[in-house]
Amino acid sequence: MSLAPALLLSMPQLIDPNFARTVVLLCEHSDEGAFGLVVNRPAEAKAAEAVHLDPPLATPNDLPLLIGGPVEPYRGWILSTQVTSEAESRPIGAGLYLSASQQVLREVLSMHPAPRRTAVLAGYAGWGPGQLDAELAESAWLIMPVELDLIFEIPPAVAWEMAIRRLGADPNLLQAGHGVH
Repeated sequence: MSLAPALLLSMPQLIDPNFARTVVLLCEHSDEGAFGLVVNRPAEAKAAEAVHLDPPLATPNDLPLLIGGPVEPYRGWILSTQVTSEAESRPIGAGLYLSASQQVLREVLSMHPAPRRTAVLAGYAGWGPGQLDAELAESAWLIMPVELDLIFEIPPAVAWEMAIRRLGADPNLLQAGHGVH
């Protein structure tokens, strides 16, 4: 049974630095594996500074770039609550659409002001067959329904803690046991 879409919240025993204190939007989950995007890890550069479009953007906006995960770090994603005009986005549930289209990226980075509830991400989180299920069985992740404000409006630095608190837990009381990963 697919858990997607959902938010995965890393537990303290998840010691992999790519996932410590992360909120991951789980986009796909099946017997073949799982695919997600870390939505609370900002990059140092703005999205328009990190991408190389030809021709270059004349007046790009200041949409931030998020590090979506350690897999294929040069692969770009556009996550939005809006369907693009090119219909090059696919619905992933919870009112969210995902695209990897350069045309969509160009549109999103050219909009002034920057579009609401839209994120540009580099890389992704991937799990092989059964890997995420094993991590869930080891209590490496908490699962919660998708809450759009945690993805788009809550500052990334506090999104993990806020999500944990919304589940009724105190992040300071979660115990780090033996490591996972």
